[in-house]
Amino acid sequence: MDFCEAKHSANKVLAENVCKALEARGFHASFAKDAAAAREAALALIPDGSTVGIPGSVTVREIGLPEALKKKGCVTAEHWAPDMTKDERKKALLAELTSDWFVTSANALSMDGVIVNIDGTGNRTAAMSWGPGSIIYIIGVNKIAPDVHSALKRARNQATPPNAMRLSRRTPCAVTGRCSDCSSDDRLCRVVMLLERAPIGRECHVIIVGEELGY
Repeated sequence: MDFCEAKHSANKVLAENVCKALEARGFHASFAKDAAAAREAALALIPDGSTVGIPGSVTVREIGLPEALKKKGCVTAEHWAPDMTKDERKKALLAELTSDWFVTSANALSMDGVIVNIDGTGNRTAAMSWGPGSIIYIIGVNKIAPDVHSALKRARNQATPPNAMRLSRRTPCAVTGRCSDCSSDDRLCRVVMLLERAPIGRECHVIIVGEELGY
């Protein structure tokens, strides 16, 4: 077995074990070998013509899902467009929450199946914990951490700094690349959520991808 094959095999074994932990917590979990497979798995779950909320997820955009959804007749709600007015962005945020499907990623995922997210405005975490529709998490294998403590550290130190840079926030982590637990007005780490079980009455799918995606 060569280096690349061994790496892919290790990622698959890791992902499949975490899928078992997620299933035990009430999630529908599956493994996708790469971005293309993850995109097709998500498309297979979402019926044609559905409304789909897509928050600030780099992963979902990396795999080309928004464009693929539009091709199959779905109506997407996205607040990321840079030319939106304040009112348009507010309407888009509410539309994301109330869509038939909410498709997102996570900042980290513990090996025993706890999904960890940190938000600035709380729009993602709100829709993750409650919404009228179903939810899909698409999570790269790079976001798996040994335990919840490590997952929280990953969310603060690996996911948040590049996000702060992307959003041109004046935070210490945007300068140093590491979390400082700051009191900056631009601080993004404001709402921390641990999903220990799938929310009651909610159809929740997790697709773990066997390659690095997102922050």
